[in-house]
Parts: sequence; C-alpha cells; structure tokens
Amino acid sequence: MAVIETKNVHKTYNHAVVPVHAVVGVDLKIEKGEFTAIVGPSGSGKTTLLNMIGGLDKPTEGSVMVNNVDISSLSRNELIDFRLEHIGFVFQAYNLIPVLTARENVEFVMLLQKQSKEDRDSRVTALLEEVGLSDKTDKRPSELSGGQQQRVAVARALASKPDFVLADEPTANLDSKSAENLLDMMARLNQDEQMTFIFSTHDQRVIDKAKRVITLVDGRIDSDIVKE
Repeated sequence: MAVIETKNVHKTYNHAVVPVHAVVGVDLKIEKGEFTAIVGPSGSGKTTLLNMIGGLDKPTEGSVMVNNVDISSLSRNELIDFRLEHIGFVFQAYNLIPVLTARENVEFVMLLQKQSKEDRDSRVTALLEEVGLSDKTDKRPSELSGGQQQRVAVARALASKPDFVLADEPTANLDSKSAENLLDMMARLNQDEQMTFIFSTHDQRVIDKAKRVITLVDGRIDSDIVKE
C-alpha cells in the first residue's frame, strides 16, 4: 500500500504577476520501505514537491495523500500535529537548536509528543548509538562537525517513529567521507527497519544508493526508474 500518493499536483507562484509553474501535474506513489531519490536540475521542482509531500507547502491544485489522509486539506494546526506524528525531516542546513545538546535536540520532538521520560531516555540513547554519536551526547551543535550535526538531525528525524523520512539535499554540506557514512547509515535503517526514505538531491552519491530514481524536468516527471 502506498504511504504517499500525489494526484495531479500543481504548484504555481506569483499568480498575479508572472506565474512560475514549479510543479505541473505530478502523479506519484511511494510504497512503504522505498529508498527513493527525486532528482533534477536546479529549478526542476524537486524541493517544492518534497515540501508538499511533507506538508510544508500546499499545492495550488491536486491532492497529497499520506496514509490515506489528504494533508493538502488540513488546517495549519492539523498539519503541525500530523507532521509531528507521521513525518521525519532532514534538512540541508541541519536546523538543530543551537542551545541544546545532541541528546536534547533528538529528544525535543519526543517532548512535543508528550512521551514519558523513560521512553525518551531509552530511545534517544539507542538512536545516538545507532548514528555513532554515543560519545557526543552532551555536545552542542557548534561543538560538532558538519557530518556529526547531520547525524544528529537524522536521529531527531527518527525519534518520533515516523512513517517516512524526507531528506532535502542531506549531503550537500558534507565532505565525501561524512556523506558516505550518512548514506550507509540511512541505507542500513532502510534495509533493517524498512524505514522509508525520500530524498531531494542532485548528489550522484545519493542517486547511486537509491533504489528508485524519479527525475523532474520543468516541474514534470521526466522518468521514473526502479533499479533491479
């Protein structure tokens, strides 16, 4: 069953002046356990599409279904609650809270979910161990390398036990070694836990790891290739 389905999704900006058609009539299904890369040149609409799938932006036309819920019709507050329960995000800029430690950053979303201290402690410890940062739990973002910050961001994305993780250019600011380690970790989580990952990327390293590659050109799906 599809965890995500977009139906005739359009996104147009600057309606009243010069319309920019960022996404044009995209129909897409993502099944549980996929490891999918959405690729394309700058301006192709890949980040816009990812943002609509994650409920960070609303389509001008069409619908975005997540677990059979049309998130494009939800109110702002309903969307906030829905994202909290169902979607994990990994951003290019990490988006960690500077004054919080690695442990506190990962725990933050669980506090919003009102999970018990016992559950928070055990899950955060396990996640930081999973991403190889057991010895960095009390470090703030400024005390961590780019690769380490991104691994904290991945742990935070997984803390809420989301149905899927959206990663927007997650390797863009990383050196080759850090990017390779991050992708290997995500691929392992995908393999071992059937965690669904959807990337927006132009990084060939991500494309090589992906099991499915969807190419956007001028806001439309140009190709959709599932690797053997």
